[in-house]
Amino acid sequence: MAALSGHDNEEAVQVLRSFRQVFNAVRTHFQQLEKRSGLGGSQIWALSVIREHPGIGTGALAEALDIHQSTASNLVKVLLERELIAARKSGTDRRNVEFTVLPAGRAALRKAPQPFSGVLPDALAQLDRNTLKSLDRDLGKLLAVLHKADKKAAHIPLADL
Repeated sequence: MAALSGHDNEEAVQVLRSFRQVFNAVRTHFQQLEKRSGLGGSQIWALSVIREHPGIGTGALAEALDIHQSTASNLVKVLLERELIAARKSGTDRRNVEFTVLPAGRAALRKAPQPFSGVLPDALAQLDRNTLKSLDRDLGKLLAVLHKADKKAAHIPLADL
């Protein structure tokens, strides 16, 4: 296995350091979020989306968070158990359930540091289209070299990794 030290790998070492900084920023944000609100990052993000879209259902929540519907269902279950959200049957289609944030959920959001979606999605949203395309292309090359990268992990919230 090749080491990252030496003049030939200075760029690789610098990129590794940058990844460490990114991961540390993400981890620190989620730790602060959990410490202040008592909720995990995915739970806070889901709660904030429900607050922004009263009456949202599980499918739309999953789409908004870019996660699998079963993952969204699990998040909703926790939020319901903790009495942070309420669920009611849709007036138009009784099979659908709509969610709204309860006072305890609003209180949790007030305690949580922003951005609710996490620092990495927020930072990416601030980049221009060309930079994002370049990052996507270059990360695709990195993922191809990793070989063991799980494609399913692309839809797992960072807070849950």
